[in-house]
Amino acid sequence: MSLYFTKDHEWVNVDGDSATVGISDHAQQALGDIVFAEVPDAGRRVSKGDEAAVVESVKAASDVYAPVSGEVTEGNSALGDDPSLINRDPEGEGWFFKLKLADPGELDGLMDEAAYRQWCKTL
Repeated sequence: MSLYFTKDHEWVNVDGDSATVGISDHAQQALGDIVFAEVPDAGRRVSKGDEAAVVESVKAASDVYAPVSGEVTEGNSALGDDPSLINRDPEGEGWFFKLKLADPGELDGLMDEAAYRQWCKTL
């Protein structure tokens, strides 16, 4: 598996042609207590940079963008019942959706974990 990050604070964990997408720990800390999450339905096609999901906290509402293009295979239904899962485990069980990659070459423009963590220190 390979983990990548965007400058919009999404992460994508790739295993073969499948990818799991969520927001980073940095993003959930900035948002504060998360009270709502909307995930995409299976079958939806997203392009890199598209608004794919929504997350709302007591501070703000934010879009979650698709870090890569593909077809959504699953939305994390657990977030509907317990959106605070994103606060507790943003880079694990708090994932938003899974997709089948359309173009693995799109991963080339993303940061690895070390580069992302270093970049966050500059914010």
